[in-house]
Amino acid sequence: MSQEKGFTLGEIARYLGIELKGDESTRVDGIASLKDAKPGQLSFLFSPSFRKYLKTTRASAVVMEDDHSGDCTIPVLIAPDPRLAWAKVSHYFDSCPQPDQSIHPGASVSATANIGKNVTIGANVVIADDVRLGDEVVVGPGCVIGEGCQIDSGTRLSANVTLYHQVTIGKNGIIHSGAVIGADGFGFAFDPEEHRFQKIQQVYGVKIGDDVEIGAGTTIDRGALNDTVLGNGVKLDNQVQVGHNATIGDHTVISGCSAIAGSTSIGSYCLLGGAVGIIDNLYITDHVEITAMTLVSHSIKEPGRYSSGTGLLPSHDWKRSTVGFKKLDNILKRLQRVEKKLQRPDDAKS
Repeated sequence: MSQEKGFTLGEIARYLGIELKGDESTRVDGIASLKDAKPGQLSFLFSPSFRKYLKTTRASAVVMEDDHSGDCTIPVLIAPDPRLAWAKVSHYFDSCPQPDQSIHPGASVSATANIGKNVTIGANVVIADDVRLGDEVVVGPGCVIGEGCQIDSGTRLSANVTLYHQVTIGKNGIIHSGAVIGADGFGFAFDPEEHRFQKIQQVYGVKIGDDVEIGAGTTIDRGALNDTVLGNGVKLDNQVQVGHNATIGDHTVISGCSAIAGSTSIGSYCLLGGAVGIIDNLYITDHVEITAMTLVSHSIKEPGRYSSGTGLLPSHDWKRSTVGFKKLDNILKRLQRVEKKLQRPDDAKS
């Protein structure tokens, strides 16, 4: 693309492989919402509910589906999936500081660590024995990388990430600040003779595939009887908890504040909404979507969309409904008795 500030609409259209309606020399140097965009910025129409802003937006161009292009008086980039186009073009306007490919003098790096080419290591980083960092890995300030960890090329750790020992991370990952990977899983067995809980040692590690993103404050426990495993392309939001021995299949996405208990297996291409809770030792097949706030208490063996709980109601109505929930079992039993009585005359005739 052009070396001048920003990019022309022609350059963007060719990069995305989409049609442009308008002046291809128009230059944009940023992205913004339809409502808040300023001249020189590119915007996007994801939903028909935002069409009302097309007449008032100050954006220099809009990415949208062809169905809505007739409502727009500024240049339009026609995309079959505007959200995907946004994802792709956003990388060209990324403001994240670029790594300087140096090792800060305040970092502590073991003499037995194997450090690749063009690696960036920030201040106050601690890298233990036998760690291997691939080429162009970025380790932000304050990170701790435990003994025997392996991080493959192009992966970036933001500030204050902690990797316990025996953690393996693939290529081109992103680990956000405050993530803790490889802490002990929650495993205890009660000893009746000593009247206390006996700790179960978590003797395995964590294995994470390529192109994985792990959000801020997320915790992934190490395994007890085998590794905790995240497949390629997995995306975990902020403050997700993954228990010991859990496995998460390729390209599964899990939203914030969800919790997956130990030894649960989640398939590939699954979508979990925010604050989903999954109990231990369950199996969830591929292509399952679980809506926010759902409690999963049994395995899911068929692809599809699943929910639990009740929808939002005014508090007064919700309280009345909870009273009704308590009566459902009794109502069902009464209904079954009535059905049996109604069936008896038919049985006598037969």
